[in-house]
Amino acid sequence: MIRKHFAGFAASALALAVSAQAFAGTVTTDGADIVIKTKGGLEVATTDKAFGFKIGGRLQADYSTFDDFYTINGNKGDAAYFRRAFIEIGGVAFTDWKYQINYDLAHNAGSAEDGYFDEASITYTGFNPVAIKVGRFDPDFGLEKATSSKWVTAPERNVGYDLMDWANGHGNGLGIQVSATAGDSLYASFGVTAKDANDADGDSSKQLNARVVFAPLHDAGNVLHFGVNFAQLEADVASYESRFRSRMGMRGVSTNGGNDAGANGHRAAIGSNIAAADAWDNDRAMAVEAAWAMGPFSLQGEYLQRKLKADTAIADREADGFYVQAAYTITGEARGYKLGKFDSIKPANKQIGAWEVFYRYDDFSVEDDTFVAATQRRGLGDVDLKTHNLGVNWYANEAVKVSAAYVKATADNYTNANGPAGVATGDDSGDGFVVRAQYAF
Repeated sequence: MIRKHFAGFAASALALAVSAQAFAGTVTTDGADIVIKTKGGLEVATTDKAFGFKIGGRLQADYSTFDDFYTINGNKGDAAYFRRAFIEIGGVAFTDWKYQINYDLAHNAGSAEDGYFDEASITYTGFNPVAIKVGRFDPDFGLEKATSSKWVTAPERNVGYDLMDWANGHGNGLGIQVSATAGDSLYASFGVTAKDANDADGDSSKQLNARVVFAPLHDAGNVLHFGVNFAQLEADVASYESRFRSRMGMRGVSTNGGNDAGANGHRAAIGSNIAAADAWDNDRAMAVEAAWAMGPFSLQGEYLQRKLKADTAIADREADGFYVQAAYTITGEARGYKLGKFDSIKPANKQIGAWEVFYRYDDFSVEDDTFVAATQRRGLGDVDLKTHNLGVNWYANEAVKVSAAYVKATADNYTNANGPAGVATGDDSGDGFVVRAQYAF
């Protein structure tokens, strides 16, 4: 009897799914009404919004080519890879409980030991406008990070995020975050994360994050946005990564999900990795952010600063700098905005889609006074890293986006290994080109 009822239920569910695909509309049942939507993934929910779930995802397939600074020997390399291949399942239960699970099939998020989860979280919203989130998720830090990877303007986020990537990454750990809004103009969050790095006693590294955003103008095409961010991480573990690293806007030099440049890919690593339990005390990062949008034009930027505080006689390490980005939608559409972050561009013309051009300039310096002797790749003094990103985005529809960008990287006082023995004799600049095809559902 149980099998019979189960078979009947399964057949009914299949019929509903087939019907939804056939008519691409809304299906409502008798009794407690259920709505099924197939536009942008599969979404099933009760009409009172007390229960529901959505199955979606994003696929980003990249091809990039690069030379000089981006490779160890300076010769041209290329890469073809999945930047992200997420399966996303999210929903709501009993009105006030939300959940989200994002799993990266490309293995660029997470690890084999901890699972390739970009996010696995539960959020309680019953104290509206306060929300409490627990689980694995990226803590709040920065405007570009708050904006979904589906809708960031350039293919890769700014160099500063590389240099302090721990500040807005979950580190394969678990956390809790409390966030709240005040009207439509003010957002604040505070969170604590226990990261997957232990000291000799098995005590995990704890990280604190805080973000406050004020947006007196907060409608698409009419945005004025300001924000401040702070993060601090315990660094007194023997495995702490103390190098300041960056791919300089070219993910293909070192990535998962396909073919990268392999051993010849040059990912800048500034400062030696001093991995001793008593070497470092804490790692701090701060950022201020601002954005303005009027119609199809948007302008945004962030100033970021990091200080890795030493716990021994070695010197502290510091990085600071900024990026500024301008974007213009030549077909006239305004970039979407939700409090604290930018959102997608939705094409007005379904035949030609929406076309956007952009330029971003990154400039960051790293100071490491522990470094006292010049080498083949580095001279004495600060290292300065700059990138130019010039590109175009085509939003074919609300699901498909194609991006192409030229990236120019330059470094002062730091090179690749291409060149004879001596001081900083290799390549200190490089050119790259990346194209991305994205499908988000």
